[in-house]
Amino acid sequence: MNFIIKFYIYSMKISFKNDYSEGAHPAILKALLAHNEDQQAGYGEDIYSKKAKELIKEKLKSSHSEIYFVSGGTQANLIVISSILKPYQAVISAMSGHILNNETGAIEATGHKILGIQTEDGKLRPSDIIPVLESHQNVPHQVMPKLVYISNSTELGTIYQRKEVEELYKFCKENNLYLFMDGARLAQALTSEFNDIQFQDLAQFTDVFYIGGTKNGALLGEGIVINNPELQPDFAFNIKQKGALLAKGRLLGIQFLELFKEDLYFELGKNANTQAMKIKNMMTEKAIQFLSDTSTNQIFPILENPVIEKLSENFEFYVWQKTNETQSAIRIITSWNTTDSVTDGFLDKLKEVL
Repeated sequence: MNFIIKFYIYSMKISFKNDYSEGAHPAILKALLAHNEDQQAGYGEDIYSKKAKELIKEKLKSSHSEIYFVSGGTQANLIVISSILKPYQAVISAMSGHILNNETGAIEATGHKILGIQTEDGKLRPSDIIPVLESHQNVPHQVMPKLVYISNSTELGTIYQRKEVEELYKFCKENNLYLFMDGARLAQALTSEFNDIQFQDLAQFTDVFYIGGTKNGALLGEGIVINNPELQPDFAFNIKQKGALLAKGRLLGIQFLELFKEDLYFELGKNANTQAMKIKNMMTEKAIQFLSDTSTNQIFPILENPVIEKLSENFEFYVWQKTNETQSAIRIITSWNTTDSVTDGFLDKLKEVL
């Protein structure tokens, strides 16, 4: 009985821990149900997956890109990196990169070293990468840096500007490197009020990127987009070998078709950002400081520890970093499904405990 009561109380808390606590957008569930009894070919050869891929290519204005659907972000990162690189080649990542801190060594388990670079805002620039290249000239005794891994938005909630991605891609081409963009929260990056990157720019300025569905209204799923023709041949073999080729590929195809046919994907990303910025703006008015200046659905306010304890009575979030003896930064993430009433409830509680 005590366990049941505790679980009930716990479950009543509103979660700001991630943007995938909810199931899926109702339109996606409706589409899955509507086509549930249709007989379709397996392994991504169904009509829905094919239509979704063509629609995404159309929106990217890139008929030469190849698209593959897999179930999750770690799976996407692992398959892309392990298939692109030779055994002695390495990945360059920001120290805050997801592959470096939150994927249980998945990339290293495939035999590829990650070379981490400390950055203030989670973004990589050519000037950050040059020292890594210069310090790996002892051929053949050191790993060969070959792939630059970035996230948009980053793990710190920051975003890249078009000029930054363009310059980074140019640098990679000049130095025989691949540029791979993790797009787990791509919708949030592209709908930030300060974003100037167009969806079609990604086909022009990356070798590979992926479209995150799991954190933006899908039940599950990421869409890997390979723009570099040299990296396209035989990619499907890598997906199958890594156990990521779903027999019921329609499950992914239907979802991505629903997300992109009327730009629901971007609408959901914008809602997540709007709710986070609502919280951020109120905190800014209260002179609360932040770990990083974000414009997406992740914010990192620095609060007094007693305030954090009181907020945690009603809300869930991660205590991200201890900043001093009396304060810590928490991470608040809003989702495609966060409503005004949820955000207002949090702000009312914050006003009460400040």
